[in-house]
Amino acid sequence: MAEEVNSRKNILLVDDDEIHLSITEESLKDEYQISMVKSGEEALEFLNNNQVVPDLILLDILMPMMDGWIVFDKINDIAALKFTPIMFYTSLDDESAKEKAYELGAFDYITKPCEQSVLQSKIKDTLQKAKLQRQQYGM
Repeated sequence: MAEEVNSRKNILLVDDDEIHLSITEESLKDEYQISMVKSGEEALEFLNNNQVVPDLILLDILMPMMDGWIVFDKINDIAALKFTPIMFYTSLDDESAKEKAYELGAFDYITKPCEQSVLQSKIKDTLQKAKLQRQQYGM
């Protein structure tokens, strides 16, 4: 059983809303190892100081102090995370924000709330795309 837990993909949830964190964790915890932080600052501290490199980051945009756009840019400056996919998972339902996200290089943009099955499907697709991208670069 321990091997099975260790082989699960790690997902970092970044959201200032504890309810969204709890709901998302609950829907993903059976299939993934979940880490959660409540701010952009905590996300960067986690990513810079943690031994575990997440396989995927679900990032909210609308957060105080440091919004998701800034966090996204700072994550992309961390060399060890070059091939870690970032999906925006936010209540910001705005076409220009979606366009900006894709232009910056986000793997996906999901508007909250969304069906659990949709979120899980998009995560699986993103993890598969990221795996193919790493293989393409010999990683």
